[in-house]
Amino acid sequence: MTWWYAYGMIRTIDRAGRVVIPREVRAELGLTPGEVEILVQGTRVVIEQAGSRLREIDGHLYLPASGHPISQDEIRELRLADQR
Repeated sequence: MTWWYAYGMIRTIDRAGRVVIPREVRAELGLTPGEVEILVQGTRVVIEQAGSRLREIDGHLYLPASGHPISQDEIRELRLADQR
């Protein structure tokens, strides 16, 4: 993590509710243009690239319940996708 934001940085939310994520932060986190998913975890807002089915909560990975069984091949594919 780059030293200038290791302890946080101040950004402004404009009247439309937008906030700019600096280029360096997006690059380090692998965020690319396109859809993102916004999650609320307690008092935190988490922004992830859309499409990731695995969720990290308190250092643990979770697969949201879908109502149908998941095969070992699907689990393997999710693990590989998370490592990319």
